[in-house]
Amino acid sequence: MGSFAAPANLQGSAAARPFDVGTGAMTGVLARSTIIDLPAKEGPMTPNIDSIIRDHVTLTVRCLDRIYLQGYMPKLQTSGGLCYFLRDHLGHPIPSPALFRPMHDGFVNAIKAYAADHAVPLIEFKAGQDKDAIVATYRATVTAREGVVIIGVAQEKARAFKAHKRCGPQGGVTFDFTRQSVAVNHYYFYVQDEAWGPAFIKIGTYVPYPIKICLNGHEWVKQQLRRQRIQFESLDNGFLACADPRTLQAACDALGPRDLQTFFDRWSRRLPWPLRPEDRAAGFDHRITLCQLEISLTQIFDRPIQGRHFFEAVIRDNLDLGRPDRVRLLFPRRLTARTPPPAYGYRTRVITDGVEPSLHIEYKRSHLKQYFKEGHGLRSELTINNPNDFDFTKGLDQLPALRALGDDVNRTLLNVERVSHHCTLTTDALDRLQRPLHLGRVRISALRFGDPRIQALCQALSGFAHVPAGVRHRDLRPRGAALLGRPYSAAQMSYDLRRLRLRGVIERSVGTHRYHVTPYGVRVTFFYSKLYLRIFRPHAPALEPFSDAIPRPVRTALLDLNAAIDRVYQEAALAA
Repeated sequence: MGSFAAPANLQGSAAARPFDVGTGAMTGVLARSTIIDLPAKEGPMTPNIDSIIRDHVTLTVRCLDRIYLQGYMPKLQTSGGLCYFLRDHLGHPIPSPALFRPMHDGFVNAIKAYAADHAVPLIEFKAGQDKDAIVATYRATVTAREGVVIIGVAQEKARAFKAHKRCGPQGGVTFDFTRQSVAVNHYYFYVQDEAWGPAFIKIGTYVPYPIKICLNGHEWVKQQLRRQRIQFESLDNGFLACADPRTLQAACDALGPRDLQTFFDRWSRRLPWPLRPEDRAAGFDHRITLCQLEISLTQIFDRPIQGRHFFEAVIRDNLDLGRPDRVRLLFPRRLTARTPPPAYGYRTRVITDGVEPSLHIEYKRSHLKQYFKEGHGLRSELTINNPNDFDFTKGLDQLPALRALGDDVNRTLLNVERVSHHCTLTTDALDRLQRPLHLGRVRISALRFGDPRIQALCQALSGFAHVPAGVRHRDLRPRGAALLGRPYSAAQMSYDLRRLRLRGVIERSVGTHRYHVTPYGVRVTFFYSKLYLRIFRPHAPALEPFSDAIPRPVRTALLDLNAAIDRVYQEAALAA
């Protein structure tokens, strides 16, 4: 991996043609570097990120990890729908909240009877208890291939219906229903499924009976491999080794919406349910949607030390670029005429838990993280908490598209890390950036390294190398102005975006006002930023004679070196 040359259409004569590349949706954050105590520099023999990923990965697995589904009853989401259910379907003349109690009690009694009939433990979860740890002790004793392991009950918040009584002028009584946050009991059914392995279903006990389902894609794949008698070595939510990696990846790719729906259909017929079969047949049934999705990319290293080398390199770059431990950087919020801005910020964090570091990038309500998986491999994982963040709906049919998006984001993160860690430019490419170019009669200004505005622009642009949606004029200008330390007009930003685009550093998405940093642009912006932040700015005082800003050991060494050079000149009779 040597230096990187400019695109072919920018080489040769000054009369170059416009640069045109494919879309590179990459994102992130960058601010001025923070003064901190950096770890010792890597030795010259330390492998770089690119060689670690290329030469030391023994197994690569792309797979869905945790999957949270949400169930709701479309016909019981409004006051009108509830009144229709109570009056027209159940036949009660007055839709009264008193009708809720028999429905609630009947459901709870059915759960208790089920637990007794099937010898399933029924326990109560206290506030603050670790449910997973408690359930793990019960799962360890289960030998059946399928069944309910344990039922737990916990009081949690839910948006249920509350009634408001109204008295008419003739003495009649009616009720208005509204959705409010109330504390109600929820029952957790922890199951062992033949196709999915460990999973749970949570059901609320009050109308409209919300449902949560937790599944795991890695566990589903393990069950498929066991059926095919393919040997593998397991990690917690992952794979360490497999006798047939190709079949393993094919099984990961085969998981689809039908498998999710089949799980729900099977267990909703076997477990106690809040509504009767005739109610469900009349259309008062749950619809399953995507609530949270984790799309993972796991790369197992041949030796654990390679994983540590990787994270040392990644975190060192993040610290140098102004993203130290738990620094929170907020992007400008997007405002549209129809949609209010999200209440969530955009931030990048490097967190060290004990001795295990992890990288976290947050985008709206979604979260991209990278960590060392159980001391064996690199896990890059996008958690989508709301598909609307990426303009998708929550229907199960969106699963393939969301998974493709997650795979692309995970790959992009790795590509940016590999490029940013090894972002040198050839001498010719660097020289062309310092000189203006001509496209016919159009002159493209230079991107001179010593220009403060260019430095601020490159540092600001590097900060958006991970953002999936790209960067807009209004996003980039405030950050550039902050780095420049003086006003940065809209006209100046438009001028700079134009020359960046014509030089192939960025490209504009068709039909939008958003720009993406090209692979070549990542090299240029990171090279400029890192060279300035690591070399020129820290050591600039050394160019001033006897500056007090130079640390004493460095100043002493410079004085000794200057004296030694003077002696050599004098001996050669070259002293000026």
